[in-house]
Amino acid sequence: MKILLLTMPAVLLSLSLAQGEDGIHQRLDWYPDGVETLPIETKEDWEIRRAAIMKGFERVIGKMPSRKDLPDLDVQVTEKVETKKYTRSTITIVSEEGDRLPCYLYVPKGGEPPAKMPGIVALHPTHKIGKGVVDGQSERPNRGYARELAERGNVVIAPDYVSFGELSDYDFAADKWESGTAKAIWNHVRCVDLLLSRDDVDGEKIAAIGHSLGGHNAIFLGVVDERVKAVVSSCGWTPFHDYKEGNITGWTSDRYMPALRDKYELNPDKVPFDFYELVAAIAPRAFFSNSPLRDSNFDWRGVEKAAPKIRKIYDLYEVPRNLRIAYPDSEHDFPEPVRMESFEFIDAQFAEPAP
Repeated sequence: MKILLLTMPAVLLSLSLAQGEDGIHQRLDWYPDGVETLPIETKEDWEIRRAAIMKGFERVIGKMPSRKDLPDLDVQVTEKVETKKYTRSTITIVSEEGDRLPCYLYVPKGGEPPAKMPGIVALHPTHKIGKGVVDGQSERPNRGYARELAERGNVVIAPDYVSFGELSDYDFAADKWESGTAKAIWNHVRCVDLLLSRDDVDGEKIAAIGHSLGGHNAIFLGVVDERVKAVVSSCGWTPFHDYKEGNITGWTSDRYMPALRDKYELNPDKVPFDFYELVAAIAPRAFFSNSPLRDSNFDWRGVEKAAPKIRKIYDLYEVPRNLRIAYPDSEHDFPEPVRMESFEFIDAQFAEPAP
């Protein structure tokens, strides 16, 4: 028999429990049942909560549109660069009617016909050159993970985030989206579409990886698109109360979520979702977090606080190994040892089972 936790109208429930760092969005032990909340005891209970998490997320970023009647991707290649291990093409794809998304597409070299390979969406951190960062073109040595993953035998697509790289002049005021986050998610889902359209990609082996800006967008993509089976987030998250001591102004630019300012008054207590929920919503799919001890943006102590609650959801699915959090002694960085560990984590998720 399920034990009743609380009985009150849903709106009052949200208002009453949203207050404080252990409010309703920081707890992962309940699911909504009409006007009541009940304790999570089964996977089915969690799926109901997951749907509620999605609704809370969309209240901030805007509702994601239907994917019916999608336009053709219409891949156009503008440049090809050959290396010993892969071909890197500069391409654009149709994201939505009237809008093209610039990307790098890496295809490993191999025998004919090519074997099915994992497909990875590599999302870049904040930098004016956009996707060039994950190709190793920036001044930072630990950001070339798109190139590195291609060298390991993965088909990799690396898009520009709106307002960076070839999209540096993106006009947020002229688009139809309620937030830059929603537009970016849509673009990144279209990258998954591109990977799945290829004969050389195994559709059951799709991953997303990113650092900083790319780190939280890898989470967002994994939450929205369940075709993504593994997510790596480097320096990409901490609960809202632990981000800059609760000052969430940094999340409110046009490229992120202006509603946090305009609707929720920069108050973490009022925001209708938290990263506890988003990371847990990826379960039972694989999740790797790089959360350095000296990251001044995304406090590892917030991650550590959330981790046991998130782990209970992975335990509910009986896949505890699908959650891995590393705490390297570094600043806001993706050091080589933990980066290689994250690559091996992806490899292990997609390894063929022993006969």
